Amino acid sequence: MPETCTITINGATRQVARGTTVAVALLLAEQPSRISVTGEGRAALCGMGTCFECRAVVNGILHRRTCQILCEQAMTVETSR
Repeated sequence: MPETCTITINGATRQVARGTTVAVALLLAEQPSRISVTGEGRAALCGMGTCFECRAVVNGILHRRTCQILCEQAMTVETSR
């Protein structure tokens, strides 16, 4: 059994395995990273930090590339739902 950590995504508490990227946690929570100017939900595309589609607010810091950040205990993630 992998160790888990508790994070908050858009106000909802989630348990994820340690080592999970924030992008994967957002996908598991069925939450887009952001909303495009045309109203479409956006999520990680490249998974390696070059496309910037996975940006979200992580621990109060804007425009973090969630595919490059591992989940940590008590982390907060806010997206433009």
